Amino acid sequence: NKAAGENLFQKAGYFETEPGNGGEEGIPIQIVASGPDAREPYVRNNYLELFYKARRHIYIQTPYFIPDAAVLSALKTAALSGVRVCLMIPCKPDHPFVYGATRAYAGELLNYGVRCYIYENGFLHSKAVMVDGAVSCCGTANMDIRSFKLNFEVNAVVYDSGVTGQLEQAFLDDLPYCRELTREDYQRRGVITRFKERLGRLFSPLL
Repeated sequence: NKAAGENLFQKAGYFETEPGNGGEEGIPIQIVASGPDAREPYVRNNYLELFYKARRHIYIQTPYFIPDAAVLSALKTAALSGVRVCLMIPCKPDHPFVYGATRAYAGELLNYGVRCYIYENGFLHSKAVMVDGAVSCCGTANMDIRSFKLNFEVNAVVYDSGVTGQLEQAFLDDLPYCRELTREDYQRRGVITRFKERLGRLFSPLL
């Protein structure tokens, strides 16, 4: 409402619950918004709900991966429970501290069986989570603490296997443009890289 300069809740067309004129069935969508004025970190909480309910796989695409302790624990728990967790992050940083922190957290998850892919065909700006081919989440929120607590964000959670399947296929189509970050590769990183990662992680609550 603030961005539009008008009360959008008064426009009934945005809140139609009946199928459209074309006769197509509606798709259930939940809008999740949060920001510094919210009582709870609703976007973060929604990610936790998705991760803890996953049974087969979790696909994540995000330009910044700086999770808080709860999200990091949820992903570790999912991986240890046999869920296939795949994370895709960019190779070209637009902020060195953020990129260092992203690699540090991704590297930690490698020890729990999470697969990490580094996208090398430009800057990855997709912000999507897909779970079990059944539910997906896309929007403005990065997988980072700023999006959880400081920024105004809005995501759409789509409860539809068709839409989720398309998004998962897009994730799989991006894999040929990625380089997988293995535990062996991560352990061979240089001293400068290690320093940047530790420095980035130190300031992660501010990033």
